[in-house]
Amino acid sequence: MTAWAARRMAAGLFGVAAALALHGAVVAAADPPPNCTAADLAGVATGVSAATSSYLFTHPDVNDFFTSLKGQPKDQVRDKARQYLEENPQVKADLQEIRRPLGDFRERCN
Repeated sequence: MTAWAARRMAAGLFGVAAALALHGAVVAAADPPPNCTAADLAGVATGVSAATSSYLFTHPDVNDFFTSLKGQPKDQVRDKARQYLEENPQVKADLQEIRRPLGDFRERCN
């Protein structure tokens, strides 16, 4: 193979590789994962919010605890919530299960 033919082949392969890379980027940008739109996130968040509200209304002691945190500094809220959930493992498990759809959404769509 002559030097000219080798350069021409290399240029052709480079062009094909660039076209494939560009095509892949266009396809990737055009096709987001299924059910990962802003509307999907809003729907999932709404469901989690409704389930959390229902849980808190049906568990007044848990509702009272979280309501009592209002207005406290964020670091205190975090520490008190963590301690409460450690002392109440069933509440922690219940709330984790309620929030699972948000985690699933983030895992699937990020």
